[in-house]
Amino acid sequence: MSAPDTSDTSDASDTSSVARVLVGVSGSPGSRTALCRAAVEARGTGAELWPVLAWEPPGGELSARRSPAVSYLVPEWERLARERLLAALDDVFGGVGTGFAGQALIVRGAPGPALVAVADRENDLLVVGAGHRGRLRRALRPSVGRYCLAHAGCAVLAVPPSPLEATLASAHRRNTWRLRLDTGDMEKEFATVPPEARNLRPGRGRT
Repeated sequence: MSAPDTSDTSDASDTSSVARVLVGVSGSPGSRTALCRAAVEARGTGAELWPVLAWEPPGGELSARRSPAVSYLVPEWERLARERLLAALDDVFGGVGTGFAGQALIVRGAPGPALVAVADRENDLLVVGAGHRGRLRRALRPSVGRYCLAHAGCAVLAVPPSPLEATLASAHRRNTWRLRLDTGDMEKEFATVPPEARNLRPGRGRT
């Protein structure tokens, strides 16, 4: 897999019949879980692995269009997005390359529409995280997974958070509200490694 590419999704759109597993990556724990699952799916089917990170200007595209200075900041925002994607890949694959054929992409746009635009082949598999969200968060920021399930023209796999991720999220909330932590439950989760997180690095393949 080559280094992350800044793309308008045109590089990903061709008539190739090569199977691809595309996965939305944001750097969040949920997206790393989805990346682990995407690697398992790609290895099991011999497909290419395409991690995709979508980014937007601070304040959104509407705000960006109102500011003439935005064009000067785009290269810096792209650099930050690229670093975020590389950090996520390093976290999952250990900084030695993914071992899969494919392309890592940096795409400007809202995550849901950007992922759907890149996953434009019928034989694609689009993998997204499906975190637990309250009503307020759903209202303020619509779910990327729900958007992809509703609009994608290919198969979509929504990956729930790992037990450890859910436990850490709960611990973070309790710490924010200064509530007592249940360290016993946390120790149990730390001792459990999900099967899909094991042996992710294939023995052969392009990096």
